[in-house]
Amino acid sequence: MQIAVLTGGGDAPGLNAAIRAITRRALDGGHEVIGIRKGWLGLLEGDTFPLTRDSVSGILPRGGTILGTSRTNPFKADEGEARLMRTIERLGIDAIIAIGGDDTLSVALRLFKMGVNVVGVPKTMDNDVPGTDYTIGFDTAVNIVMDACDRLHTTAEAHHRVMIVEVMGRDAGWVAGVGGLSGGADVILVPEVPFTIEEVCEVVRRRHARGRTFSIVVVAEGARPTDFGLQITQDARVDEFGHVRLGGIGALLAREVEAQTGYETRVTVLGHLQRGGSPTVFDRLLATRLGVAAVEAVEAGKFGMMMALRGTKIVSVDLEEALSGTSPLDPELYRLSRLFH
Repeated sequence: MQIAVLTGGGDAPGLNAAIRAITRRALDGGHEVIGIRKGWLGLLEGDTFPLTRDSVSGILPRGGTILGTSRTNPFKADEGEARLMRTIERLGIDAIIAIGGDDTLSVALRLFKMGVNVVGVPKTMDNDVPGTDYTIGFDTAVNIVMDACDRLHTTAEAHHRVMIVEVMGRDAGWVAGVGGLSGGADVILVPEVPFTIEEVCEVVRRRHARGRTFSIVVVAEGARPTDFGLQITQDARVDEFGHVRLGGIGALLAREVEAQTGYETRVTVLGHLQRGGSPTVFDRLLATRLGVAAVEAVEAGKFGMMMALRGTKIVSVDLEEALSGTSPLDPELYRLSRLFH
């Protein structure tokens, strides 16, 4: 078969490990592999190249994606549907393996309903895709958050400061919850649980009263302070999937906490540091297992499915299930984090 593979949406460590696994397993099965550049944009434009053993050699530890990526919604393009189908027919593509989060997989599902053979692989550092316990990129991201908290503890303690750490997480607080809990954060703020500025200030005051003259606050970019209503955004523009660009909650918190408590407060926005660098052992192994499983699903004719990790097993779930909403932070993890306020 002629199997095409693409990566869409935001980059995350582990994408190259998945590309490598897909390519190696497909070639071992006697298939040909086409790499699609820049996500769904590449399929619109017919921007592809062959993937070989040589082209994927040495990419396992590399962050990013050798295929490139974009946040393109091909169905928003002029004659998008027709252009996609022309490329698929011209290149003789028998199946597409789409690696991405909910936006990328939503396009995959629509293509499947149009008769295209598609298999999904879940990737997002937010870990918010339903149907799977973990997604590619999440473990590396939370390790970066944990490391940042470890480093900020020493400077916060030295200067008796409150340190606000803004991390990614639009609708789900997995990165803030797991990264903050592992990094010993004193306050963790997530999109699932609205909060007030006064609640944060009260925790900081209690710590000072106990002689702990510094605090670490980890806040997801999508966390909602009820004092200000909606999520804090950088601007009102939206991408092709209707998402605004979040950011600024850290600076807002720092300003308000310092004003209301009198304690010096600083903010660190981790931003794209969470997406960069070499993947962890967990992400390398997860990406490898999911990639191999995706090719085996293609061989078995199991299309319209997403490969998923449940417990310790790789299973397949309907793309419909993977797009059934957002997978929120486990309430038990949030409850656990509250014990350390």
